[in-house]
Amino acid sequence: MPTEDSLATGQRSLGDHTLAYPLWPPLTAGCPRTGTEDVDYPVEVDYAYDRADPAGLFAPAPVRGGLERWAPLLPPLLAPGLGEGATPLVEIEPGVYVKDESRNPTWSHKDRLNRCTTSAAVGVGAPGLAVASSGNHGASAAAYAARAGLRCVVFTGPDLPPNVDAFLNAYGAVVLPVPWEARWPLLRRTVDRLGLHPVSNLTATHTGHAYGPEGYKTIAYEIFRDIGLPSAVFVPTGYGELLFGVWKGFAELRRLGLTDRVPRVHSCESAASGPLARAVAEGLPAARVPVGPSDAYSIAAPVSGYRGVLAVRGSGGWALTVDDRQLADAQRELARAGLWTELSSAAGLAGLRSLGDGRPDLSEGPVVCVSTSSGFKDKGVDTHRTEPVAPDWDAVGRRLRAAGLTG
Repeated sequence: MPTEDSLATGQRSLGDHTLAYPLWPPLTAGCPRTGTEDVDYPVEVDYAYDRADPAGLFAPAPVRGGLERWAPLLPPLLAPGLGEGATPLVEIEPGVYVKDESRNPTWSHKDRLNRCTTSAAVGVGAPGLAVASSGNHGASAAAYAARAGLRCVVFTGPDLPPNVDAFLNAYGAVVLPVPWEARWPLLRRTVDRLGLHPVSNLTATHTGHAYGPEGYKTIAYEIFRDIGLPSAVFVPTGYGELLFGVWKGFAELRRLGLTDRVPRVHSCESAASGPLARAVAEGLPAARVPVGPSDAYSIAAPVSGYRGVLAVRGSGGWALTVDDRQLADAQRELARAGLWTELSSAAGLAGLRSLGDGRPDLSEGPVVCVSTSSGFKDKGVDTHRTEPVAPDWDAVGRRLRAAGLTG
């Protein structure tokens, strides 16, 4: 199996770090030897870190998209890219930055993950991808499958936003809206019957794809390249893959001798569920919780995974929850700063604001809030219509005065 520039050497269990597996095939259902009736443990990709060249990785280079710059510390990038990554850090107030992942090719952070998972599908010779997704993950998987010449099957929910439905179909995906609880059983059956490569979770507690979170590490690399080491990072959290990837990226920087510590990485979940907060509070590797009503559909997860627990505990972070009101406040604040985000994507800033006077001390370094996706992905975006105005100054003036503009 060709590895190009990758220093990846194998896969390692997060449930028992002494258990190692070959790099191929990717383990898409977690560690096969540590799972129990109640919890499944993920695996991660291991690397020959002693062969890495930190100076070369962070040498000045043209700012361009594509994960190739970080190839030594990623699984083999066998699928063609779409210019993912290299997203901007926007300073919205002194010392507080937003890492705007909506600037990726399909307008979400999932492009970093799917560059790696689609590469895995190419590496094992799969005819296509299969994914269960509420929106972002499916759209990204469909785009990267199309780029690689692969088919893509997307199981999604019955209330899929029309904009996202159109997005998925534009890439030629087979889109299958089904009841939420049916998505994963049907995904598993499709994988078994058709030989498609699963890029979504297949286990009772979340393990996900072995290669996927490796793509998210590059967010940490880019933050460090742009502003150095932050004091804290606030991450919108559903199943915890993004959270884990950001934490692992900073942990690797320390391992390579580029930093002497890891910033606190805080998970920011929807208060309508909050399985990671439950797991952390109760000392569990993962938790399952009921999901209440919420418009933050991208992060209202019923189950967590062990990756999230490792990231929060390993960084000394907090497991925060934010409600829809706090998310909407943060979304409006971001819009006033010129950033249109999905409601779920505002969870990072909402988590920071929820701390009030307990926010991180900026003298220890800047704070970064990850924003994961564009406001285009929200439900109800297609229903907003601005009422036409008559083409005369009296009507225009009334509209301007109603908006608080006088002169």
